[in-house]
Amino acid sequence: MKTVTIYTDGACSGNPGPGGWGAILMYGGHQKELSGGEQQTTNNRMELTGVISALEALKEPCIVELYSDSKYVIDALQKGWAKSWRAKGWIKSDKKPALNPDLWEKLLNLCEYHKVNLHWVKGHASNPYNNRCDELAVAQSQQYKLL
Repeated sequence: MKTVTIYTDGACSGNPGPGGWGAILMYGGHQKELSGGEQQTTNNRMELTGVISALEALKEPCIVELYSDSKYVIDALQKGWAKSWRAKGWIKSDKKPALNPDLWEKLLNLCEYHKVNLHWVKGHASNPYNNRCDELAVAQSQQYKLL
């Protein structure tokens, strides 16, 4: 299996409000940037959408080194929370409904298709790929803000 490195980030102007996401996919000497956004969304939905969109862009099962500054995404996957929410019908341990079950379902399925290794990175720090993803996400959110 190919090993692909992916960086993702999400942004939202207001929460909820206009949002965007950015992703960088790297394989061998190749690098591809992806981005998108929505008129009315939340930061967490954009964080999830960035990861989902990047994984969906892969044409075959891959080993993925996924880097995100979202504790929401990394912890829910690494600590098994998202799988637990799904097993309990999208109910969290505090008996409240899990947010964004539509996106978590897609992401969990993609994580079963690919072998995803998760890495948390500090946001707005010295990581150029994370910073670039933030630029892409913010640019998308600003485009939707103008609509």
